[in-house]
Amino acid sequence: MIGSIRGRVLAISQGSAVIETGGVGLVVLATPSALAKLRLGEEAFLTTLLVVREDALTLYGFADDAEKQVFEAVQTVSGIGPKIAMAVLAAMSPAELSQAVAAGNLTVLQKVPGIGRKGASRLCLELAGKLTMDASSPHQRPASDSAVHQEVAGALVALGWNPSQAEAALNEVAASEGAASSAPEVLRAALRVLGARHG
Repeated sequence: MIGSIRGRVLAISQGSAVIETGGVGLVVLATPSALAKLRLGEEAFLTTLLVVREDALTLYGFADDAEKQVFEAVQTVSGIGPKIAMAVLAAMSPAELSQAVAAGNLTVLQKVPGIGRKGASRLCLELAGKLTMDASSPHQRPASDSAVHQEVAGALVALGWNPSQAEAALNEVAASEGAASSAPEVLRAALRVLGARHG
């Protein structure tokens, strides 16, 4: 198993990055929070999980252990594989998923692409008691609005959006959701806006 990776970032795209380690460039399918930490040409560290299938070896990257735990837990739900597990992490934080499952909030869970009412019900039923992420975990603590704005704008540009698109999306997020959100939450919201506009 490959539990983590450290190396120079060679490329960043929407949903993945190439990280060079030991002279080899590894493609890592990563969550938005993980990608937001990366900068081209700089050294990076990601928690990872290697998923082995008959026809492929796929390396998934996460911002922290909480995301990795959610990725593994979600796949224990019948009918859900790595693709949907990554979609869950793109749509919400581990703490938000934990809260939604605990509350049986099917509406929130159905916002994840690929999750319908039946899938949301299975998530609530099969993950009950398995998720214990605290909403006040360190990476969820809001930073100042300007710092969050700058961090997320830089992450969006690194993911391939131009500065004007990034600014427009962030302005829409600020208008609709207000302030006091963490960078990962703002990034997810901005990606949803950009996906709706340009998808």
